[in-house]
Amino acid sequence: MTYTHEHLTIRGHWINGETIAGDGTTIDVISPVTGAPVASIPVGTPADLDLAVAAARAALPGWAATPPSDRAAVIHRLSEEIMARTEDIAQAVTAEIGAPISFSRMGHAGFPALVTAAVASQAAGFPWTEEVGNSLIVREPVGVVGAITPWNFPLQQVMTKIAPALLAGNSVVLKPADLAPLTAPILAAAAKAAGLPDGVLNVVYGSGPVVGEAMSAHPDIDMISFTGSTAAGKRISVAASETVKRVGLGLGGKTANIVLEGADTDAAVDATLMNIFSNSGQACGAWARLLVPASLHDEIVGKLVAGAALYTVGDPNDETTRVGPVASEAQWSRVNGYIETGIAEGATVVVGGPGRIRGLEEGAYIRPTIFTNVDPGSTIAQEEIFGPVLTVIAYTDEDDAVAIANNTVYGLTASVYGEREHALDVAKRLQVGQVYINGADFNPLAPFGGYKQSGNGREMGRAGLEEFTEVKAIQL
Repeated sequence: MTYTHEHLTIRGHWINGETIAGDGTTIDVISPVTGAPVASIPVGTPADLDLAVAAARAALPGWAATPPSDRAAVIHRLSEEIMARTEDIAQAVTAEIGAPISFSRMGHAGFPALVTAAVASQAAGFPWTEEVGNSLIVREPVGVVGAITPWNFPLQQVMTKIAPALLAGNSVVLKPADLAPLTAPILAAAAKAAGLPDGVLNVVYGSGPVVGEAMSAHPDIDMISFTGSTAAGKRISVAASETVKRVGLGLGGKTANIVLEGADTDAAVDATLMNIFSNSGQACGAWARLLVPASLHDEIVGKLVAGAALYTVGDPNDETTRVGPVASEAQWSRVNGYIETGIAEGATVVVGGPGRIRGLEEGAYIRPTIFTNVDPGSTIAQEEIFGPVLTVIAYTDEDDAVAIANNTVYGLTASVYGEREHALDVAKRLQVGQVYINGADFNPLAPFGGYKQSGNGREMGRAGLEEFTEVKAIQL
């Protein structure tokens, strides 16, 4: 399907099952490939938010009273409706953030459908009620949930929040990222087709400082679920504290992949490159730090340099492109600035580097970059770059590796390569919420979330469903 500006333009907010025009003010969604507008969205206001919250509040009693098995059936159909719209979703994401079209189909469309189906599967075994001694423990909806989502995985991050929120019996008001809002109307249509009652899911577009701030402080919103930067998460927590609402935060990360002596270095190198360069490194769990034994440093760097040559940068609409642009010119300036900082602080560039790519000067294209001779305390080893930039750090022994991995303000994910039991022992020493051993598959039934300034609470799995419930004890 060929997309035009007409296809991508969002006419209004989605409130109570219909499109509601705002005050006529719009902002453009800018292509990171050309720098030209690909769509426009309405600029939401606190008044628009009030309408959406009122619709969600009115729809809440009926949806909360719906049996969990019936709610699960709707969410399972929603997964199918998302899958049926794979090409629409992929084209929209490629247009707004420049993800390669092949990755958009798999990661940006396929993965949200998978996560949604996994959530629906939780209903049958979840302890909606249980007896503990002389008490009946009942899990009930929190109420109206405000979901504020980021631009890097626009639909995945939405479904990670709203699927469990809906299964738990909550109603939802969603504010998608203004940089990447184009999958939200596709989702609204899918929800309608799946049979979700009007008002249970509402969408208000707009900026974080206006709509996000108003949502965080809104007295009729009972919970905020936010994924984004640590700085924004702190601000949301402050605004939400005025009404003492529950806040779930998925924030930044600085993942370390530790390669142990005796590990399969070929597999570790291949997985690291794929992870840090996919989606142009714009993922909170990107494997941004590769920690290697000093004795294997040069060998592994040689393999990294050879493997990085396969990651060609180009037009994301080309089926063969592996790395597209970063999501915006602002993001280009941020990532390029980190590359320049790394050089200034003494690290060595062995792949890539700063500046525009010849022949691709028009777009927000960053060279996939690998640094060696990186000080573990340097800026590029400590701060979340959110781009296709890998830092290689040599360690002296296992204790040194664990200390380096844990020595950031973040604690989201980590990876370990080595003999299984040895790697498992190291994984238990890492201060993170999720660890991958030898490139193990992602599990949508396992909890995901971070320690330290990577956030609080968990998403996905039983723990992710529990986040959206209140617990009542009835003494019998």
